[in-house]
Amino acid sequence: AMIWIVSAVAQDSPPTYQADPTVYKVIFEDQNFRVIAGTWKKGTTDKPHSHPAAFVVYALNDCTLRLHNPDGTTRDSKSTAGTAFAGPITSSHTAENVSESDCQAIFVERK
Repeated sequence: AMIWIVSAVAQDSPPTYQADPTVYKVIFEDQNFRVIAGTWKKGTTDKPHSHPAAFVVYALNDCTLRLHNPDGTTRDSKSTAGTAFAGPITSSHTAENVSESDCQAIFVERK
């Protein structure tokens, strides 16, 4: 049973700021919230990461990220500067910047 538990945990990628600190930087944290700045350079894909808690994303610019799931499926997430949306808890995916410029967003996670 112990081996099964270890492999089940291994299915989840680390949270954003641990998985890819070149993209995700914690800019504020207290006992209730974590705020993360995300910057995806044009044409790059971040490392596999998770979103283990409920979160809201605030887009700093117009952007399209192509989300790649572990099963090979993809979904384009288009955001408009100045808009916010809630994101789902996710065990693992990557985000590819398919926009014409860098993408920037702020994540607010409940702890």
